[in-house]
Amino acid sequence: MVPALWLYCLVLLLPIESCRILCQATSKSKEMVMSRPHDVCDGVCKDNAAPCFQSCPPESEGNMKFVCKAKKWHKVMETCHTLNAISIFEEDVELYSLQPSESTMVLHESHRHPQTIADILMEKCPKDLSCIIRSIQKSPRMPGNIAVVVQLLHNISTALTREVNEEKMQSYSAMANHILNSKSISNWTFIQDRNSSCVLLQSINSFASKLLVKEHLINISQVFIHTMGTVMSKNSLGKNFTFSMRINDTSDEVTGRVLLTTEELQKVPSSFQVISIAFPTLGAILEASLSENMTVNGLVLSVILPKELKKISLMFEKISKAEGRKSQCVGWHSLESRWDQRACKLIQENSQQAVCRCWPNKSFTSFSILMSPDTIESPVLIYITYIGLGISICSLIICLFIEALVWSQVTKTEISYLRHLCIANIAATLLMADVWFIVASFLSGPISHHNGCVAATFFVHFFYLAVFFWMLAKALLILYGILIVFHTLPKSFLVVCLFSVGYGCPLVIAVITVAVTEPGKGYLRPEACWLNWDITKALLAFVVPALAIVAVNLITVTLVIIKTQRAAIGSSMFQEVRAIVRICKNIAILTPLLGLTWGFGIAMVIDGRSLAFHIIFSLLNALQGFFILVFGTILDPKIREALKSRVTSAKWISRVSEVKPLAFSFDEVTV
Repeated sequence: MVPALWLYCLVLLLPIESCRILCQATSKSKEMVMSRPHDVCDGVCKDNAAPCFQSCPPESEGNMKFVCKAKKWHKVMETCHTLNAISIFEEDVELYSLQPSESTMVLHESHRHPQTIADILMEKCPKDLSCIIRSIQKSPRMPGNIAVVVQLLHNISTALTREVNEEKMQSYSAMANHILNSKSISNWTFIQDRNSSCVLLQSINSFASKLLVKEHLINISQVFIHTMGTVMSKNSLGKNFTFSMRINDTSDEVTGRVLLTTEELQKVPSSFQVISIAFPTLGAILEASLSENMTVNGLVLSVILPKELKKISLMFEKISKAEGRKSQCVGWHSLESRWDQRACKLIQENSQQAVCRCWPNKSFTSFSILMSPDTIESPVLIYITYIGLGISICSLIICLFIEALVWSQVTKTEISYLRHLCIANIAATLLMADVWFIVASFLSGPISHHNGCVAATFFVHFFYLAVFFWMLAKALLILYGILIVFHTLPKSFLVVCLFSVGYGCPLVIAVITVAVTEPGKGYLRPEACWLNWDITKALLAFVVPALAIVAVNLITVTLVIIKTQRAAIGSSMFQEVRAIVRICKNIAILTPLLGLTWGFGIAMVIDGRSLAFHIIFSLLNALQGFFILVFGTILDPKIREALKSRVTSAKWISRVSEVKPLAFSFDEVTV
């Protein structure tokens, strides 16, 4: 009996002891999980290592993805979230359970079809959508939660096809405001769907377009989203919406204004409603989530207008008021998910604000200004450019006049003929390029003068390329004289080669560039008559040949210096000094004639924000015609001698012409 009793007690105690051991093990395991950091990876970071996945902090679901770069783990994605069907609703959630495999938070009941959070929201509080605002505002702004709210807002804007009242718009704005907070900007980088910020912008605009505006002005203001709406008619005297919002807790307020002119309002047949939305942080969020290399420097302003309103004016106060930074007026292309300069035009700008004229349509409903990080706009550069171009044009005209005046005297030998042929064509093409550059600068832009802008850009492109290729032809002629001593080519053959290089190559490049890019409207920049860069990279058709030619010409100058220096080796001190002077003279003459001043543009690529580099570059190249006149013409001893002889002969002829009438009159008297 006793053994049986002991056996019975043992059977009862074993499960209790096992449970105690299991609970202790579970507790230790939980402590280990909670003590382990969640923002680093345990594995060794090596080149070509597989991505590392880490679990999320306690009380959240999902994971974090890391990749190995430069022997360090970098987080690239995070799906951690605390929002789900149980936590987002405050009551009556027991019937629903979450399907973890669905990123859109699909819910299901045992006897019903799957439902999204948005569907349940419509059932629980269809009047004002307010029953989940407190849960969303209390949730941490981690990437997974942001993605859940974005999907929720998208589903709501899609599900609501009827008119939206002001209460629903207030609730919708409150939900959006939570994930638009400036403290959440960095977390947008790690959201799994990179287009989430685009989806958010499109969802808000779509939801606002269904807002029913009554007689009174709608003014729904949150910290990071502000909506205004009103009813207008064609007889209205104009309207403007003014927004003043903070970018973050420490910044000053930034202003944005939507302006509707009386002239544009006359084009609308009847009464209509106008809605505008301002976002202070959405520009930075789009930049972070899409890894854009462009900085939004003002509020993002969305407008919902009738289709008859084709044009609006927008005023943006700049967030960064740094001097010398040029702004670009842009519209958000909803189909291509990018900022597009074709939607707007810069009207005026100063250090504090920029005024844009924009053309809203189905693709463009949101607008802002971008700050170019490498573009410097300074009045000093403008003055240097135009004054220098004026001096350059006058110098080139004088240069061509002198060449024509002494042509027969300085082109008696084959090498001198080819040399002056290159100089004359360099001067002629640079003169035409400068003239067309001024013509292009006076055109207001491709929007109002598209065909004229295309023509001006083509000729500027062609003639500046011709300048470089004639400089290349001169460099090849110098190399021909240095390297090929005992073999000569016919003069006619060399002339054909020079003209083929000088005009044939630029013509081919310019024609191909316009033929490939213009059909898709990617030939011109939106704000100026010059080759496009942002969309088609058409500017490479000028930059690549120019820099390649500068590199070849630099090699040519180096060979000339080496050859001059070798001639002075072993000579006396006086001869060595003369050789140094000759080298300096060669560099001074060849630098403008071979376009080496354009090589200074590389310094601007390295440090494009330096105003000093821009001033030096503009000064050297705007005065290139003057340098060609001085170093290529006036300092040439043969040209000076020919000019001197022409002047002497002109004086002699004038004296003879004076003497002959006197002699004639004397003969008449004596007779």
